[in-house]
Amino acid sequence: MPQHDGRHTAETTHRSVPSPGGRIHLVEQGSGPLVLLVHGFPESWYSWRHQLPAIAAAGYRAVAIDVRGYGRSSKPAATDAYRMLHLVEDNVAVVRALGEETAVVVGHDWGSPIAANSALLRPEVFRAVGLLSVPYTPRGGPRPGDVFARMGGEEELYVSYFQRPGRAEAEIEPDVRGWLAGLYAALSADTMPAPGAPDPHFVGRGATMRERFPAGRLPAWLGEKELDFYAGEFERTGFTGALNRYRNMDRDWEDLATFDGAPVTQPSLFIGGGLDASTTWLADAIEAYPVTLPGLVSSHILDGCGHWIQQERPAEVNRLLTDWLSALPA
Repeated sequence: MPQHDGRHTAETTHRSVPSPGGRIHLVEQGSGPLVLLVHGFPESWYSWRHQLPAIAAAGYRAVAIDVRGYGRSSKPAATDAYRMLHLVEDNVAVVRALGEETAVVVGHDWGSPIAANSALLRPEVFRAVGLLSVPYTPRGGPRPGDVFARMGGEEELYVSYFQRPGRAEAEIEPDVRGWLAGLYAALSADTMPAPGAPDPHFVGRGATMRERFPAGRLPAWLGEKELDFYAGEFERTGFTGALNRYRNMDRDWEDLATFDGAPVTQPSLFIGGGLDASTTWLADAIEAYPVTLPGLVSSHILDGCGHWIQQERPAEVNRLLTDWLSALPA
């Protein structure tokens, strides 16, 4: 069906395919080698709307999914249904349902560790991996929940704030559109709080996240129509499925113990935003790429770019992705 993103109309096909958790909704365009696009929080397949036509035009079968718990994909009730092992198997199920043996997997935000772990756990399926915004960090160190709990000091890191079921939902769901607008603005280059302002990644004791979000102005990449799309998806689904990803970090740490310190060896790509906390806080992880991503083809930091990089800088990201894809072994 046609999808209009405000700049161009492109023919895309929507369908759902079987997965271990029920069904995965996907959007595909083009033909050729399969490129699987995995979104992050709080987004949907729609965050790849600029990449689908560009990757298809470059000679690939571009497929963007709604991750389990999002959009039109299944939303299992159990919190532990959102552990990393299950999300990897969802990706494998999509590849198989599309009649393919292998795929390139590309992820943004939470999609980045989902993509990296797909490549790590199922290297026979995922022949190359692209990581956007969130660098690869091998499993290791102390339990993640303990690490994040210590990061806030007198305040609380958003990751810890998300842990208790129902707590963040109570903040977000009465005004999904307003909350999304604020979060997207807080992490976008042109609308993020000024240096020295209270950090929106942290929550004051007894406060809410939205108290630190910018108000009254949308980032340049986000029009009212795009915001309406995202808000409509989450108003229908609620936020529990999306937040359950955060609620499985310690479970993932236990599940992946045998992969402690393991590198991802397939050909890889990293693109980060110069103003994105995911990039700056994890600078040591990027420096470790010669060890952790020995197959790294190229790594790029986009100056003056925030967190939503494939939407903030679609032309640049499309060029980097398609150049990288064209250089991969057949």
